[in-house]
Formats: sequence, structure tokens, C-alpha cells
Amino acid sequence: MRTTIRTALSVLAALQLVLGVWTALFPQSFYEDVPTIDWTPPYSEHLFRDFGGVTLSTAVFLFAAAVWMDRRLVVLALASYLIFSVPHAIFHSEHLRGESPLASAILLGLVIGSVLLPALVIWLAWHALAPAAESRADYLSRRSE
Repeated sequence: MRTTIRTALSVLAALQLVLGVWTALFPQSFYEDVPTIDWTPPYSEHLFRDFGGVTLSTAVFLFAAAVWMDRRLVVLALASYLIFSVPHAIFHSEHLRGESPLASAILLGLVIGSVLLPALVIWLAWHALAPAAESRADYLSRRSE
């Protein structure tokens, strides 16, 4: 279970890292090359660089959770990720109607995956990981009683 949780955290962190670097360092490219981004102009370099920085901080938080595997850290990292991804999924679900059906389905699937995966991992982490205040062995022995 720990491997599954660590893998999910690492995948989400890696995606955030790529997105954050791209947006923070190459904001114009992100605006022009990512489908649907330019549907809501105008372009703002400041906004995209800020978004990139926040995305990079989320990547750091997710990577830290993957390394330390403390239940509270994992849940908080994923909750912070969901605070972004839920409104993002809602936005796309409301704005992709009538556009290319295949592109809309793919984008919506990716966005929904960015909500369902973290929510599932929060549930797994809550049930499989020990809190930081107690050792894993103490936690597991107490759970088996």
C-alpha cells in the first residue's frame, strides 16, 4: 500500500514540477501551446509566472509527502492539490461543451483523474499510514488488536 501511495504522490508531484517549470519559466509558450488556455484571454505574464511558482510549491509539498510518508503530510499535500484540481475540473466541465468532442473528452478525463486519484490516495493514506506521532510498528500493532 505504501508503494502505491508513494507512486501516486510522485506522479502528481512530477506532473506539477513539469507544469510549474513550464509556466514559471516559459509562460508565453504555456499560453500558446496548451490547448484551451488561450480561450480565456488576455495573456498575463505575471499571472502565469505566479501560477508556475505556486505549482512548483505544490510539487515540493507532494514530493515531501512521498519521501516522509506521514499520514498528516500526505493528506495535507493531497488536500492542497485538490483545492486547485476540483475548481479546475469544474471549470473544464462547464467550458468544454461544444468544442471538439474528442479533445473535450480527453481533457475532461485528465482533469477528473486529477480529482479522483488524489481523493482515492487520501482515503488509502488515512487507512494505511501511521501518524507521525507514533511509530509504524506501534500503529500496526494497535490496529490489529
